[in-house]
This record gives sequence, structure tokens and C-alpha cells, in this order.
Amino acid sequence: MNWLGRSLPPLSTLLPFEAAARLESFSRAADELHLTQAAISRQVRALEEDLGQALFERRNRGVFLTPEGREFAHIVSRSLGNMADQANDLRGPSHGAQVILFCQLCEAFYWLMPRLASFNRRYPDIDLKLATSTRPLTEYPDPFDIALQTNGRPSGNHHLAFTASDEIYPICSPDHPAAVKAPLSLASLAGAELLHHRVEPPDWIEWADWFRAMEHPLTAPLPGKTFDSYPLMLQATLEGHGVALGWRRTAERLIASDELVRPVRESLYQPEAIAVYTRHRSSERYATRALLGWLEETLNGTPT
Repeated sequence: MNWLGRSLPPLSTLLPFEAAARLESFSRAADELHLTQAAISRQVRALEEDLGQALFERRNRGVFLTPEGREFAHIVSRSLGNMADQANDLRGPSHGAQVILFCQLCEAFYWLMPRLASFNRRYPDIDLKLATSTRPLTEYPDPFDIALQTNGRPSGNHHLAFTASDEIYPICSPDHPAAVKAPLSLASLAGAELLHHRVEPPDWIEWADWFRAMEHPLTAPLPGKTFDSYPLMLQATLEGHGVALGWRRTAERLIASDELVRPVRESLYQPEAIAVYTRHRSSERYATRALLGWLEETLNGTPT
């Protein structure tokens, strides 16, 4: 079939448009594709002229997809993804059985890595590539098949495959005064040296939320140090700098090895704390289905 006769848009415009639409930013698309922002703008403008439709609204120094742009972006993204998947299959088994997992850094280091050998034993033919970040999925520019992150963090329009529970409780070093006096009352805990993790916009539970869930009123601001990185805060906790909120899936092995302790008995159970997403149509591939099934089984099974 003569595709030129079917009025295809200029092919050179599709990658810049897909990146700009996915990121809703010309500047971030330029960074991803190693182009200038002006080049991205020119390619998108050329595509709009070819289609006779505005794909973006340009206002207040930002760009926003029009309804037509969003629909076309969905088609372009799906088509490019299908081509990438088929190309991997054509490259042979060493490439065709590859799957990319995007995972939050702490979960990757403390939860996934100790269990990864079981996945490799079950699926020795699958090449699992791991991508980690402390930032949410919407700020990850590279391709992936499955993503695992705290539920409630920005995820874009990716498909939610399933959720899993977690548990949140205070943790500290065994040498910290809070551990020596354990178990503490909630009132005593509120006066301890607390470690805070804060990001903008807020997308997971902080100390004030946890105390509120425990139905413990706070009469004064909570003391302590503030971090913009959860892995850094966890390391500060291990070094004895204060009491942090720990998520069971990342803290349980550190507690089992006596590197951390729980200074209070109270705990907050969250039935949908972890969210697992798939890239559009990625779940149709064998390697993605295998990893997705293993993650669901492992996350929803008995904690180890």
C-alpha cells in the first residue's frame, strides 16, 4: 500500500509531538530528545499546519493539549509503542524478552532487590531492566513497561493495573533515645526529634497526617529536621538523627536485622498504599505479563 497516498503527516514531526504531548511541555520534550525548544515548537507547528488543527493551546508561557491534540497524541503514542515492541521482538530473544520496571528508589533498594532472585529463577529468559527515581512517574522521561510508586503520586494517563497495601509506623535507630525509652506514648513521640519528608505538591503521608489518623491532637508544630528525599531521610534515621515514618515494605528487613526499631506500638494500615501501572498496550507482551503477575503475587502475598 502506498502510505504517502493516505496523507500521512510529516514523520519527522511525530516524535517531537509525542514527547511534547506526553510531558505537556516543549522545554521538557526538548531535553528528552536533545533538541532545542524552538525546534520542538517548529515541528509541532508544522504538524498543526499539516493537519489543519490546533493540537496545543499556548497560554501563560505554558502549553496544554486541545481535545483534538489529546486524541491524536493517544493514537501516535500507541502506534510508536507498537513499533517499538515489534522491533524488540524482531531483534531476537535477547531483546524481545526485555521488560523495563520503573520503581521508587527506596522500594527498589529495600523491597525489590532482596526478592529479585526469585523472579530471575522463575523467568530466566526475561531481561528485567530497572529504572529508579525519587520523583513521580510523570517526571520520568524514558520508556518503561511497568511502574511502581506510592499511590496518589502523579501518574499521568497510564493504566492502573492493581494496588497493594502497606503499613506506616515510626522507626528509629536502636541507639536513639526514643528506642531506649520504648514503647513511647504518642504524646512523648510528638515531642521527640522527628524527621520530616516534604515535597511539593505533597503526595504522601507526613507526621501531622499520621498523628491525625491515630486520633492524637497536636497542640504545637512538630519539631525536627526536614528532607526533600525519602532515601536520604531513611539514611539519617539509620544514623540516629531522629524518628521517621517508615513504610513496612521498605523498613521490615532493616527492623528484622536490628538496624531499626519501632519506638511506639501504633501503626497506620493503608489498603491501597502502592500503585502499579502499565504503559499503554505494554501488558500485551509476554515479559510484561510475567513481571506484572509476579509483582501482584509478591506484593499481595505473605510479607517476607
